[in-house]
Amino acid sequence: MASYPAHPDLLPRLKRIEGQIRGITRMVEQRRYCIDIIQQLTAARKALDQVTLKIMNGHINTCVSDAIRRRDGEEKIAELMTTINRFVK
Repeated sequence: MASYPAHPDLLPRLKRIEGQIRGITRMVEQRRYCIDIIQQLTAARKALDQVTLKIMNGHINTCVSDAIRRRDGEEKIAELMTTINRFVK
């Protein structure tokens, strides 16, 4: 199993999301207005979705395309489709 190739902005993005989640936790602890919390949760989810898409793009451009070039891509494509289906649900 190959690992994800380094992406220069991936870790900073994840650190920002981590900070967002800590902020949301504080908002819940402080019993802030529900809509404000939901808006922050939505922003955090969208940020996570963007990280997911970057990683998925890297996977397609490395693992999947390498498997296809080896004429061995059916399993990687099926795995990717399962992952995409989970992502969009």
